[in-house]
Order: sequence, then C-alpha cells, then structure tokens
Amino acid sequence: MEISSTDLGLAARVQHLTKTFGADDGAVRALDGVTVGIRRGEFTAIMGPSGSGKSTLMHVMAGLDAPTSGRVWIGDTEITGLSDLELTILRRRRVGFVFQAFNLVPTLDAIGNILLPFDIDGRRPSALERARIDGLVETLGLTERLRHRPHQLSGGQQQRVAIARALATAPDLVFADEPTGNLDSRSGRDVLRLLAAASREHGQSIAMVTHDPVAASHADRVVYLGDGRIVADKPRQSAEEISAYMLATELGAAEVAA
Repeated sequence: MEISSTDLGLAARVQHLTKTFGADDGAVRALDGVTVGIRRGEFTAIMGPSGSGKSTLMHVMAGLDAPTSGRVWIGDTEITGLSDLELTILRRRRVGFVFQAFNLVPTLDAIGNILLPFDIDGRRPSALERARIDGLVETLGLTERLRHRPHQLSGGQQQRVAIARALATAPDLVFADEPTGNLDSRSGRDVLRLLAAASREHGQSIAMVTHDPVAASHADRVVYLGDGRIVADKPRQSAEEISAYMLATELGAAEVAA
C-alpha cells in the first residue's frame, strides 16, 4: 500500500515523473524520473539553469501540463487521470497561480482581475475574504490603481495584481513562476515577504520557480534541478550560499562538457 500525500504532509507531489517534448531523434526529455513533494505550509524555491526543467516541473505539478509518464498528486488527490473539467474545478478551489506573463484579463480593471477567481466560482467574497483582499491591496501598493485596466498599469503593477489575485482566495497551494521578475527591488522584497507570510502565518504552501538567489533566500527550502533531475534539496540558505552553489554547479557542468 502506497503512502498518500496527506500522510506525508505534502500539498503536492510527483513520483517517477518524466516529461518529453517532440518525438524520435528530435525528442527532448525535460524531466527525467523526478520524485519530489511540496510540503504543507512551507515556502519552496525551485532553482536551476535555463533548460533544467524547473518551469516544466511546476506546470506538470499544477496540472497545467500532462506528464509523459509518472504520477502527480495535489493534496491526496491523484490528478494524473483526471479530465480537463475535473482538473479545472480542483485548481479553481485549491490552487493559485502567478505567471511570468501575468495573464490578466485586459477588459477588467485591477479589482476585477483580483476578484476573478470568485466570479469564476460563482460567488462573492465573504466579509473575512474581503478584509483579506483589502490587506493584500494595501500591502502591494495597489489602492490607487484598482480602477485601472492592465494597459494602464506598469509591468510591476500588473504583476502585483496577479499576485493579489493568486492569494485572494487563500488557496492551499500557490505556484509562482518568477514572481519578482518584473518588479523593482523594493516591490520584489514586498512580494517575497507576502509569500513568506502566506506560508508562515496562513499555512499556505508556496512553490516558486526562480533564477534569483535573493528571491530564493526567502524560501524555507531550495530544490535544485539540473538536466531534468533533482540534484540537491537544501533547507533555507542565504543568497550568497545559493549563488555559490549555482556557480559551482555551472562550473562543474562546463568542466564535464569540456
């Protein structure tokens, strides 16, 4: 009998995960037998050089892409064989997303985008949820921008709207793909503090893909990928330690290639 992800205290996990793009001689194996979990209430950073498979891992783990082989769970629900409708409902109620491309609805203003998960779920925020949203808006410096549409916002402001939307429903699990990539350093720190607080104070599980050692240093745990495999899994590290590890890994890969 297999241990479930609930028993393991995991918000999501993959087992023997493989993901291949293309076919025959042109096939590229983006993930190669990966087994890893995102612990409940923990802030996990996923790092690796370009092409290491980190974004692919996040997309498969979130049910946005299907694995070539292996199994995937969100909480204690195996999603590997779910239909598109079942996956959509599961993600809507339990998962939040922050994408590099923002994915804001251009015809909605900022508050409309933030409230979109509630609209899709056919309900209005409760008083408690509304208070939470007000707090997010204030923390992210969006109070004066709520009636602006995406084209009226800077890239950084659009990213902050996307983050508020991802956290608005207090989902169990939040996937963030380079959430500070379009922000200045001050706004980036605010966002990272917000993600850390969501994990520490509200028990949310955060999985963040990043190439930035400073961003990763805010996480409780750093998982490193290389060539589609997990190469290291370390507890909280400083930005300097993360940079040193990444540099050593890249130098080692360069020596092997030479």
